[in-house]
This record gives sequence, C-alpha cells and structure tokens, in this order.
Amino acid sequence: METFHNPDRFMSDLRQVLSQGRKRIGILVGAGAPLAIRVNDRNEIDPKGASLIPGVEALTEQATSGLSAIQSMAIKAIRESLGSNANIESILSRIRLLEQALGKTEVQGLDSEGYKELGKDICKNIAKVVGVYLPKQRNAYSDLIAWITGTVRSNSVEIFTTNYDFLFEEAFERVRSPYFDGFSGGSKPFFDPVSVAGDDLPARWAKLWKMHGSLGWALEDGAVVRGHGREAAELVYPDHLKYDLTQKQPYSALFERLKRFLLTPDSLLLTIGFSFRDAHICAILDESLAMNANTAVLAFQYQTLENEEPAVKLASDRPNLSVYASDGAVIGGVPGNWRPGELPKNWGSIRESFWASRWPKEPALFLLGDFTAFSRFCALAQANDLIAQSLKRDEPEKTDGEIDSSESTDLKVEGGQ
Repeated sequence: METFHNPDRFMSDLRQVLSQGRKRIGILVGAGAPLAIRVNDRNEIDPKGASLIPGVEALTEQATSGLSAIQSMAIKAIRESLGSNANIESILSRIRLLEQALGKTEVQGLDSEGYKELGKDICKNIAKVVGVYLPKQRNAYSDLIAWITGTVRSNSVEIFTTNYDFLFEEAFERVRSPYFDGFSGGSKPFFDPVSVAGDDLPARWAKLWKMHGSLGWALEDGAVVRGHGREAAELVYPDHLKYDLTQKQPYSALFERLKRFLLTPDSLLLTIGFSFRDAHICAILDESLAMNANTAVLAFQYQTLENEEPAVKLASDRPNLSVYASDGAVIGGVPGNWRPGELPKNWGSIRESFWASRWPKEPALFLLGDFTAFSRFCALAQANDLIAQSLKRDEPEKTDGEIDSSESTDLKVEGGQ
C-alpha cells in the first residue's frame, strides 16, 4: 500500500512551534543555503542573477584554479585518488595530511613545505569566493534573523553552520541583534571553549557556531583569534581530527556543542542546505538521535527523495529524524510522497508559503528545501502570530450567549498516511 504524507498537517505543527518561542531550537545551515540568494553584478537581489556563493562543486573548481603548474599537477593527483569524494574540504584534508607526513620527501613534486603553501593558496582563493557581502535588500538571512529576534524566548536559538562566510554576522549586526560566536575580547577576540560549553547568556542572544572555521580566524601566540578580516582564511576547515591541540580546540568544542544540544531533552534541530555528506556531523547526529529519543531533527532538502540518499538513509535508521524533500518525506522512518489534503478555510495563503510551483507552468511541490522559502516561512509564522495576538487583544469581550465564529474555522487536516 502506497504511503502519503500531508504537508499541511506537519507545517501547521511547525508554524506553531516556530511562533511560540518556548522550545529549544537549533538550525544547521549548510553550503546549499546561500545558493538560494541570487544577485546581479551590483550585488542586488535578482532572481535571474548568479548565486551569492557558488555550491561546493563550483567552489572547488574556483579554489583550485590559478595555481602554479606543479601545484595543479598535485591537485589533479589528489582529485584522482579521492574519486567521487573529491571536494574542496576533502582536498584540503588530503593536502594537510601530506604536509604533516612528508618532511623532505616529495610527492608529485611537492614536499611538506610545498603542500603547506598549496593549502595556503587554496584558502586565499576560498576567501575571494566566499568573502562576499550580504545584499542590502531583504533576503533569506534577514528574514531568518527577523524570526529569531521577533519573540521573547525561553532559550537562545543556536545556529550551527558549515559555511565560512560572514553573511550571518552581517545580518545580525544590521539590526543590532546580539549574538555569541565563541570568542571573547575587544582588541583580539580569542576563542573561549568554556563559554561555548555554557548556557549563561540571556535567551535573547543568538548563538552562532562556525563548525568548519571562518574567514577572519587566525592563529596568534598559540591562540585562535578573530578579527583578521575577509582575506584571512588560514583556519578555514582545518582537519580537526589531525591538528594539534591548539588548532583542534575550536572545532572539538563546537562539535561537542552540537552533540550537547542534541542530547538536551525536547530540542528541535532544523537543517537547511545541508547535504548529509559530512561524515563528522552525521556521526554526531546518528549517535545523538540514538541516545535521545526526545530530540527531533527536521531536514529540509531541496531535491527529490531519490536524490537525497544520505539524508533518507539516516532517517530510515533514526525515526526521530524526518526528511522533507520536494516530492515527498520520510517521517517516523516511513517514506511517502506528498499529498496535500482538502484546503482548510483561511489556509490558502499559508499553504502557498510551503507548497507551490518553483517556476511558472510547473507542478506544485514542497518549497522549504530552498533557503529563501524556508526563511520566509519562519518569518511569516512569527508575523502571523503577532498579528493574531494583536487582533485578540483588540476584540471586545464576549457576552453570555455569543458564539466565537473562529471556533468553527480551526485548521483540521487528516493524518499523513
């Protein structure tokens, strides 16, 4: 018997959670997120423009171009040895492994020092690609920050991102919204793992965890510091399993923070733009979901279920991970296609925020795997809740015998199968 899931049912529940501010919520943001923001040559929002930051494949090509002939030969050999797993991060990991292992011995014409310089050159290229500025117009990042700052919360919203850019930092700072990224100090902010592990900040402070490092991070006098600008990329994706203790510290502390979040009772992690191909993060998700049945992960994926195999596989093993793809979902370990139910009263405009055509003359599908649609959905959930509260405050008190017409228009949808 074929199984179907009703998106109205699950998005109604999610809207309620997003608008209330009581649940502990985290968001895991991957490289697919900034792909949804398209800009023209003037860095203005333009649906026909190019992605603000390219995807992993394009980033890999751009970061490994413009190298010397001998460096290009070394990159070619590394890519051939990695096969289908070759991307910018696996290439950097292999380069740093060779840097540590070779000494004066040469492989593909480079010794340890040669691979060290190769890694630096690639990181400089990465900085040129991802060191972009956030468009001034309303965009997905500003919508997400509007949702975060739009309500009184019991717990801080925690953003875990594998991206190296400054887009979240810009979005927070434009609206003067406080956030903590693990660094403390003014002249040369230093990484403080004790503060990362704690929960002492007010709930109105968001937390921003850069899981793979960031532009602007550098190593000074044995400490990781922040504030070196967009050109500084030396601590972008160090292989945290192979670095010495000093350089390992930010990454081990941040990965431990993700695990702690997932093991906290009644937590909800939303993932967007994340491919589930990061072995380290997926291992933490798998272990934590197995240990804590009260934590839920909702994965919003851009492609069809068939093309989201890593996420689907993990969701099949861990029923507290749900995958919401464009054509269907895996919920409670059960895969099924989307099938919206009968349109409830006053629900049409809300449904359009998550179920509509991506392009003219195409069939409707689930939209929230797109970062722009996801962020707008969050912002609208908050805005509609505030409007409803305002209208409720303005209503005159009912006298005995009066009937509240809203009681007959509550959203009622059938189950997902």
